[in-house]
Order: sequence, then structure tokens, then C-alpha cells
Amino acid sequence: MDTRAIMKATGFVVLTLVSIPSNLIIFCAFLHTQLADGKLMPADVILCHLVWANLMVAFSRSIPQTLSAFGNKNLFDDIGCKIVIFWFRVFRGLSISLTCLLSTYQAVVIAPATSKLALLKLKLPQYLLLLLFLLYLFCGVTSVNPIIFTVAYLINNTIPPYTFNLEFCFTPYPDYPTFIGQGFTNFLRDFIFIVLMAVMSAYILILLYRHSQKVKHIRSSDRGHSGARAETRASQVVVTLVILYVIFFGVDNAIWLYSLSTVRVAVLLSDIRIFFATLYTSVCPIVILLTNPKVKSKLRPIRAAQDSQLKEASMSNT
Repeated sequence: MDTRAIMKATGFVVLTLVSIPSNLIIFCAFLHTQLADGKLMPADVILCHLVWANLMVAFSRSIPQTLSAFGNKNLFDDIGCKIVIFWFRVFRGLSISLTCLLSTYQAVVIAPATSKLALLKLKLPQYLLLLLFLLYLFCGVTSVNPIIFTVAYLINNTIPPYTFNLEFCFTPYPDYPTFIGQGFTNFLRDFIFIVLMAVMSAYILILLYRHSQKVKHIRSSDRGHSGARAETRASQVVVTLVILYVIFFGVDNAIWLYSLSTVRVAVLLSDIRIFFATLYTSVCPIVILLTNPKVKSKLRPIRAAQDSQLKEASMSNT
């Protein structure tokens, strides 16, 4: 293995080892809450779908990239490549749109009664499942076109112009207009969600700042303001997720736009772009694990059991 392959393998192995277990833990924690309590709060429902999307991104992109870095190039046939590319694009789009929906919901929750967003406080939870269905449908419909050209092997192993090379799958576009048109369509789809979540996050920050100014010189009991503090913490977490996504999106799409200006995309640039495109799937669950009270409460008994086992083991050794 050369240096690039070693770096690629190491990076995607780390992403895979972090992303899959952490997203699975969070998904199972929410699933247990749903089965035990019979209900999830709207924000938790969105988070549950978000970690599921992150998990699918890890399975459809991080694992194949890891295997290809170790020299396993022939992972799929043409049909398999089409499914994997479609799967990745759908759930990457869902990862963006669900983060956007989460920031919008949080902005609605903390919006003052005089705000126009306050009108959505009752309607958004009521139509949440419909919104989720529409997002799945939208991401599926907008992800169909690239798989038309996706193949597992190239004729004579020669990479033609206007080809996106994943090393285990290839998407050769027939001409430059199709190549550039599909590229800008993908960019605009993601950019709209990014702009919306950035606007909602800026609105949340403004509200949090105003709230902090109001309570700066007021001393209140924990009972009276525990709910407000919980919403403040939740809002801060949402803003953190959005900021991280905007950073990763910036690097990913800067390389993506540069790729549209070249006839043949360098493999190293493609690897860097894909790394940042999947990095959110590892960082997002870590933020949730550290900040979400429901997930932490589900993990607490496990940690207590592990601590007791460690104590028993140390006592038996002594």
C-alpha cells in the first residue's frame, strides 16, 4: 500500500469505527424509549431519523471506501454500484435535510408568542411524520439521475472524461453539459437546506442572546426555570450541529465545485471530499451522546454495571 492508500484506509477505518457503533447506540436508546414510554418528543423523532441516516451513510460509503483502500476494488457489479450510490445519495440528502428540520423545529419551539414562527408550534409536531415522509421522497427522487450512468467497471480500465471515480464504482457522464448540470443540481439541493438551517440557527442565537440579557440579573429557582434551561441547552446543541455541518459542507462542496471545472478529478481530491462528506456521521452522534439527556439516561445503567464489574474484578485480583 502506498502512502495515500494508508492514509485513506486509516481515515475511513476511524470514521467507520466511530460512526457505526455510536449511531447504533443512539438509535437503540431512542427505540427503547419509544417501546418503554410509548412516545418520543418531536425533536427526538427527528434525531432518531438523523442517526439512522448517518448510519446508512456509513454503511454505503465509509465501509466500501475502507475496503477499497485495502485493495478490494471489485466490491459490486453494476446493479450493486447503482444501489450503493443511490443509497448514499438518499441518506446524505436526508442527513442535510433532517439537520435543517431539527434547527427549524428548535427555532419554532423557542420562538416568542409574538413571532410568526409561533404559529407553527402546534402544526409542526402534528404534521411531523408527513414532513419526514416528504423529505424521504424528495431525497429519493433527486438522487435517481446519477445512478443511470453508474457502473462497476470501465471499458479497458480507462477512465473517460467527466467521470467521478470512487475506485470501487464509477459514474461516467456522457458529456460536459450533463456533467455540469447534474453537479449544480446536487449543489443547489444541498445549498438550499444549508442556507435555511443557517438562518434558523442565527435566529436561535439571537433569541438565546436576548434571553440571557433578560435573566442576567435575575436569580430564579431551579424549579421555575428548569424547562427554559433545558430548551436553551437543546438549542445550543442544535446550533453546534449546524455549525459543524456548515463547515464540513463547505469543504465538501468547495472540492465538488472545483471538480466540476476539471475534465478528470484527481483521486486524492475525491478521497478528501468523500471523507468530509461522511465526517458528520461520526461527529454528530458524539455530540448527541454527550448532550442528549434521554440517551445519557439510557446509558447510565450500562456504565453502572460496567463499573461494578470492574470493582468486582479488581477485588478478586487483590
